Amino acid sequence: MNGFRSALRYLTGQLRQIGLFIALIIIVVFFQIATAGITLAPINVSNLVVQNSYILILAIGMVMVIIAGHIDLSVGSVVAFVGAMSGVMITQWHIPWPVAIVLCLVVGALVGAWQGFWIAYFGIPAFIVTLAGMLAFRGAAQIALQNQQISPFPDSFRTLGSGFLPSFGTSGYEPLTLIVGAVAIIALVLTSIRGRLTRRKYELEDEPVWWFVLKLAFTAGLILLIAVLLASYNGTPIVLIVLGVLTVVYTAVMRSSVFGRHVYAIGGNLNAAALSGVKTKRVTFLLFVNMGVISAIAGLVFTAQLNLASPSAGTGFELDAIAAVFIGGAAVTGGIGTVTGAIVGGLIIGILNNGMSILGVGTEYQSLIKGLVLLAAVAFDVYNKRRSGGR
Repeated sequence: MNGFRSALRYLTGQLRQIGLFIALIIIVVFFQIATAGITLAPINVSNLVVQNSYILILAIGMVMVIIAGHIDLSVGSVVAFVGAMSGVMITQWHIPWPVAIVLCLVVGALVGAWQGFWIAYFGIPAFIVTLAGMLAFRGAAQIALQNQQISPFPDSFRTLGSGFLPSFGTSGYEPLTLIVGAVAIIALVLTSIRGRLTRRKYELEDEPVWWFVLKLAFTAGLILLIAVLLASYNGTPIVLIVLGVLTVVYTAVMRSSVFGRHVYAIGGNLNAAALSGVKTKRVTFLLFVNMGVISAIAGLVFTAQLNLASPSAGTGFELDAIAAVFIGGAAVTGGIGTVTGAIVGGLIIGILNNGMSILGVGTEYQSLIKGLVLLAAVAFDVYNKRRSGGR
């Protein structure tokens, strides 16, 4: 009986995380039934990954900003500006596309540094600075393109957004994708076990073994399912590799690095973090530099996918990225959130968009439903805080 109560108490404390994965499963099952199996068809899964990749990439940077208690409204305009610069560099200045990619990442970093300076060192709220950035960089994109669209791009550049890893199979399942999936599962298991042993060494581990095994098995099963589905179509999208690398790197940064702990500390209590020796201004500045680079990556992926640089690109991306972060469990007051949660939140939005489009739901109803989902996620977060405070 005591063991059951202990398990129930732990699960109650993990209600946010559990609810997120349950919601994802329910949404997938619902649309799989409603669309007569189209949702989990290999071609549709591949399209889901490719079409939502740039939002998931933006969500990785956005969750870090929101954990620190800030927000960035400019990312959609930065996507357009970087896409415009890539178009000008590659098609008009004839710079080799690998060099252009590096230069565009530098442009993204400079954009982030510009905004980070005003926020961190001048003390202007991030909402105001990035709202100004949303207007300014949209205008900069229009100026760079002279309000015209630029196309086409070299095929080698386009593979970044819509290409696949080389296929070595002649029929059936593509073997390289299955190998990538197997490597990802092995890496997940080893990393999870190592992290658990480290936490136990410092007496920070309170997660029951059964829950650790169940969560690990579920995640590994999800990776295996995606790998099998992709292997039965065209294989692994290159953008999925980019997204996977970013997810692993930034998850490690937020979980294990000093910088990640400082970000959580700033979001939890800015004054306490400053008094404990955290260089709050420097951390905030670097956060927005990082957000600029992440936005540049998303802009390059989006431009390569469309094979088009457009002054209207990225419209509304900031709203989808912010919604993904909050649906993924980040707290509106800062200090709480995870990279994997933001990815799951982005997947929920992507599956909702995809499923409703397949069912022929109008865009007006899609916006209504997504708004209600976002409101429900934030309301759930507020309810959890009030319930915890009442104990």
